[in-house]
Amino acid sequence: MPDPAVPPTPPVPLTALLAREDLGLRQLAGPPAEDVVVHWVHTSEMADPYPYLLGGELLLSAGVHIPDAAGPGTSYFDDYVSRIVAAGGAALGFGVAPVHDTVPEGLVAACASHGLPLLEVPPRTTFSGVARAVWQLMARARLAELRHVTEAQQGLAAAASRPDPVPSVLRQLAQRLGGWAVLYGPEGTEIAGAGREPGDEARGALTRLGEVVRPADGPGERPAPASATDSVAGLQLAAYSLGAGHGFVLGVAAPHRTPGDHTVASVAAVLLSLLTGEQQSGTGAARSSALVRMLLGAPREEVAALLGDGPWLVVHARPDGDGTPDPVAASALGAALGSALVDPAGDVVRILVPADRAPDRPLPGWTLGVSAAVAPRDWPTADTQAARAMARARATRSPLQRHSARPALADLVPTGEASVHARAVLAPVTAHPALTETLRTWLSLHGSWDRTAVALSVHRNTVRQRVARCAALLETDLDDPDVRMELWFALRHV
Repeated sequence: MPDPAVPPTPPVPLTALLAREDLGLRQLAGPPAEDVVVHWVHTSEMADPYPYLLGGELLLSAGVHIPDAAGPGTSYFDDYVSRIVAAGGAALGFGVAPVHDTVPEGLVAACASHGLPLLEVPPRTTFSGVARAVWQLMARARLAELRHVTEAQQGLAAAASRPDPVPSVLRQLAQRLGGWAVLYGPEGTEIAGAGREPGDEARGALTRLGEVVRPADGPGERPAPASATDSVAGLQLAAYSLGAGHGFVLGVAAPHRTPGDHTVASVAAVLLSLLTGEQQSGTGAARSSALVRMLLGAPREEVAALLGDGPWLVVHARPDGDGTPDPVAASALGAALGSALVDPAGDVVRILVPADRAPDRPLPGWTLGVSAAVAPRDWPTADTQAARAMARARATRSPLQRHSARPALADLVPTGEASVHARAVLAPVTAHPALTETLRTWLSLHGSWDRTAVALSVHRNTVRQRVARCAALLETDLDDPDVRMELWFALRHV
């Protein structure tokens, strides 16, 4: 007999039917109801119901088919029950009255012998009432499953947008499944995990299960399955391949497997595949070529053509809080901005982004500073603009700040003359980079000691001392707005 054609609806535990007081069902024989589930209901009075069963049914019968000669000493009941079991029937419900006053003893013995659950259906309960109860329980289970999957999808999506997306997704998945979630690298080592860790036996079995779904390296090798499951030490194990491109595998160990859990784990696998894989098809070779050409002296204009169409923006990003972004978090941020050109340098992530993909809204968990759109030859200038926008964003506690590129009165002065004048005015402080940057930040924040301290990550007293030192070296009054204006003009050209 082939495997039963299980329907897409959630199965109904037999215990749930027995618990319905309005049905009054009573189990007379067979294994414990806790181990039995029903997928659908079928009514038949055929002496051989085998051809009409798909498997997983609760078969209902009033015993019309039982001949008068059938009794404990005959093989009728044994043959009848064996055919139900061979067809994959889940349980047999026998209706008492109007044909039989009690359930035949031979039927009870046959069900006990073949391990088929036998339920007594009282006279007041109709077969259609039993079927309706099964459909009601299925609908409730389906609704609960959909709610479980929907809430889990929302939680996983929110976790993927955090500055630490991979650990966050694993934590969310472990919480939803009530177990342990682990990410294996291409070599089979555990990269990150979250939740209740299993014992050594289950852990080793899950590692081996991960090798089953890991894509084969050699050509002509048998394709690996996308997922695999097993049960070890009372835990339900599952492994999911994150794609053939890089060999990462998601492993899950949970004490039970409920409807919808596979869908939830599959959603997490898709998110982790995006977070750990190459974000844009074909960009890896182009980036390598661009890097080699730049190292060999090619101008930025030539290199930029390999990376995409311009103009370009530079985005500086810092995660909220005191954490330092890891490479995976930086890659996920680049994916959110539509660029794989990411540099996680210390506590700041720098991303080179095509101007048509400029961020139009803040990203949860990040503070962004965005430069003006520039040609490749002005990338260093854009980098400076993004850094200043980031400092201003942190000082004003704004999640997104852009460099303002609108024309100003200062633009009317020729660049060469402005630079000469700026160097002359700022000569006393330009030898001290910390003083120059403090003066620039302090002026940009309208003389706020606290916000300047936040932007520079120093104590406010340090800001006061540096500004006072600038005033002394420049021999000027920094409370004078004309002086501030002239210094700000000069700083723009240094």
